[in-house]
Amino acid sequence: MFMTSMAGNTLVASLIAASFGYTITWGDWAIAAIVPGLVALIVMPLILYFIYPPELKDTREIQAHIAKELKELGSMSFAEKVMLGVFILSLVLWATGQFTGLNATTVALLGVSILLVTKVLTWSDVTEEKGGWDTLIWMGTMMALASQLNKLGFIPWFAKIVGDQVAGIEWIMAFMILILILIYTYSHYLFASLTVHITAMYVVFVAVAISAGTPPYLAMLAFAFFSNLCMSLTHYAAGPSPILFNSGYVPQNTWWRLGFIASVVNLVIWLGVGSMWWKVLGLW
Repeated sequence: MFMTSMAGNTLVASLIAASFGYTITWGDWAIAAIVPGLVALIVMPLILYFIYPPELKDTREIQAHIAKELKELGSMSFAEKVMLGVFILSLVLWATGQFTGLNATTVALLGVSILLVTKVLTWSDVTEEKGGWDTLIWMGTMMALASQLNKLGFIPWFAKIVGDQVAGIEWIMAFMILILILIYTYSHYLFASLTVHITAMYVVFVAVAISAGTPPYLAMLAFAFFSNLCMSLTHYAAGPSPILFNSGYVPQNTWWRLGFIASVVNLVIWLGVGSMWWKVLGLW
């Protein structure tokens, strides 16, 4: 539901700016995603509860244990209060970026700076965050590649070729069925990273959708949202997936079955409720 929920989302925003010349703010993203996102947040747990019910349903003992542990922890420490304050500040600045002129990267750097100055984090903590540095380097590289591909005319050329093939097809059908369902979403079975998936396919598929007649803003945001929704498909689909899978609670075949069901439910919600909400917002 939020641009800052996943590393690939900020990559999407950067690719949109570099390849299509549009600016997607944190607020734009949140407003477009909030209604289908809340519906999915309510519906998905209920569906999974019925098709894969938990073995332990009475959690009163766990709740009592948690309450006891929280009491033993005592009041919040200075570092915890600073962290909470930075979290709230970052959310506010991200949400008001279109008014303050601060982009998501600037806000993130401001938050890290505050944590360093207050010694909540040390510079060693920052340098040891290998995943973050890896994302930063690769994102910069992919941004440069995407920008050059657009400048050299590859993306418009490819979009024109595919666009000619779908010419005459009602854009809603071409957009929803051909591109989203059959290709973009389920092609993630071939990827072990959302960021890699986005880098490889996002710009080209958005360009194709626009060439087929899809309103640009709708195409860019919808593909951005579906770049996240395919995360449930496999036990290797995203960074947290192998960690959760290796806990041993869910067998691989069960994960894949539930992941596919979840993807279908998400498609129905985001293409159904989402489309109606985007119509209200004037995206199409």
